[in-house]
Amino acid sequence: MKLKYFAWVREQIGAAEEEIEVPAGVATVGELIAWLKSRGPEFEAAFAKAEVIRAAIDQTHAKHTAPIAGAREIAFFPPVTGG
Repeated sequence: MKLKYFAWVREQIGAAEEEIEVPAGVATVGELIAWLKSRGPEFEAAFAKAEVIRAAIDQTHAKHTAPIAGAREIAFFPPVTGG
């Protein structure tokens, strides 16, 4: 599965994208975020406020409760702010 990171999520992780093997037991976006946080301090920092992170599965916005089975790509990005 391809993971894509945008904006400050990308900056914290230090990569724009990566290919991963999703571990057994990780079934939702929220569980994927929890697993990613365990991968190191850069991931912990990027997902420290997981509740504000937005996700898209195969380019469609998804809630943290959304299942990830069958997804080809999941993107993570902070909320868009403007003024």
